[in-house]
Amino acid sequence: MTLKQRIFDIIQVAEPDDKISKIFDIALISLILLNVCVVIADTFDVSEKTKIVFNFIEYVSVIIFTFEYILRVWTADLLYPNKRKVIAKIKYIFSFLAIIDLLAIMPFYLPFIISIDLRILRMLRIIRLFRIFKINRYTDALTKIFTVFKIKKHELLSSIFVVLLLMIVAAVLMFNIENSAQPQVFKNAFDALWWALATLTTVGYGDIYPITTLGKILSAIIALLGIGLVAVPTGIISAGFVESITNEKEEKHFKYCPYCGEKLD
Repeated sequence: MTLKQRIFDIIQVAEPDDKISKIFDIALISLILLNVCVVIADTFDVSEKTKIVFNFIEYVSVIIFTFEYILRVWTADLLYPNKRKVIAKIKYIFSFLAIIDLLAIMPFYLPFIISIDLRILRMLRIIRLFRIFKINRYTDALTKIFTVFKIKKHELLSSIFVVLLLMIVAAVLMFNIENSAQPQVFKNAFDALWWALATLTTVGYGDIYPITTLGKILSAIIALLGIGLVAVPTGIISAGFVESITNEKEEKHFKYCPYCGEKLD
């Protein structure tokens, strides 16, 4: 096994028998969580000594994440073995996880490249929170969520489209009903759309509501429809998780001997 292949194996999701890769995964996850804690703690008034510690953690994290990013780009041809080296690297650079990796380190390097206003720099530092999405690479849980969404995307889009359609129809109807009664509240269709969103999702903030009899009847109908329609995407996602778990169990059944538990070739 070449050095490049070994590095590739280590930085990818750990195999059950690869202890070094497991240690790498755990270390990166711990560092990501530590960074998220620092981002949150950075919003409080802390002492100068604490800020120095935060800066030290930031520098170490950026060095490690940069090194990791370079290694992943370098080994991209092993991730896409059917493509040429340059094409494989470009494909990886523009992949979702690679963009997340880049966003995780970009706020640190950007001030060295171009002159940035301090207010914009503070906003860019918030991008560090994207580091939490790097955990997706090391855990099955987040991967399963993305997989389910990908498999059920057509059903989800169809149900969301129906909900949006109902929301728009309800908003236009409510605007025409309530505008004359309370023009300062239902000033336009967008105000009515905010009401429709709050009612259809059964949140009901109470900042905007109908006062006419017809408006109250429409509001009741939309609220009742919302209970059922908003639950549809949830049901689709739940069914997707059940299917995913069932498929995994079936795959494990074929990969391992049911008697001795040994992995089959």
